Amino acid sequence: MTETGPLFVSSGDLIADRRYNAAIDLASRGDVFAAADILAQTVSATPGFAAAWFALGAIRARLGDRQRAVAAFTEASRADPEDYHGARLQLARLGVGDSIPAMTESFLRRLFDQYAACYDTALTERLRYRGPTILREAVKSALHGLQRPVRFEALLDLGCGTGLAGGAFRRFTAQLVGVDLSPAMVARAQAKNLYDRLLVGNFASFLTDEIENGAKYDLVLAADVFVYANDLTKIIADIARVLAPAGIFAFTVETYSGAGVELLPTLRFAYGEPHLREAVAASGLKLLKLEKTAIRTEKAAPVQALVLVASA
Repeated sequence: MTETGPLFVSSGDLIADRRYNAAIDLASRGDVFAAADILAQTVSATPGFAAAWFALGAIRARLGDRQRAVAAFTEASRADPEDYHGARLQLARLGVGDSIPAMTESFLRRLFDQYAACYDTALTERLRYRGPTILREAVKSALHGLQRPVRFEALLDLGCGTGLAGGAFRRFTAQLVGVDLSPAMVARAQAKNLYDRLLVGNFASFLTDEIENGAKYDLVLAADVFVYANDLTKIIADIARVLAPAGIFAFTVETYSGAGVELLPTLRFAYGEPHLREAVAASGLKLLKLEKTAIRTEKAAPVQALVLVASA
């Protein structure tokens, strides 16, 4: 997702849609002032066009015009009550409203449905994503320290996406279960024939159902998933409840120098070490490993992250 390219939802007006596309093309070529002019004219004629309002807000923010960016994102939010585009997140970045708002399911589902087709290539080739490999090595190291074999009867891959983490761990488990909010991502994972069970859904609700059904897992993974969650306390507590005795929980998150949670310019959440240690301790799990790492590159710079491994 680029600064000026929101998730596109048609206005229902062919002319307005064409003007929007023309503006996005101009912005992509660096002519942001002309793009802003076209978008301003477009929303004036079609005031309910949320994607155009969002793009206008992004361009104004890029130009340093905070006041008018806030106005545009506010209109985008009004036109888009389900927050498909993430206007509330942008407003938070500009200091308006909740500083760490929860991401809506509509926003996340549309985001990942849109990028499912190019997701693997974008992460592994352009962004040099290493999350699954980092997790695998961290889990192996933690188990080595416990003098336990790297073998699991049941493994749960939360936010499984297209199955990158599942592929890294498939040979270590008898049963592999994956859940993801995006139907398009799950379809990509299904095509890889890695999983014994795949579900589309909110993983918080999925965990609640698994707790009620008494399901237990020897390993629960969350590879680069919690960057879309604004609080991990309850999630980690629920994960602890589906772990088998001596079960392992391993995850990666982006990090920052603070103690709590911060919404980044990339519209992902970063976590400070103190928050993570507190959340793990509150769940009753024992922290086995917490290490700094670079999970991928972005704009040619390493993205600072943490990998954590805990046990029941």
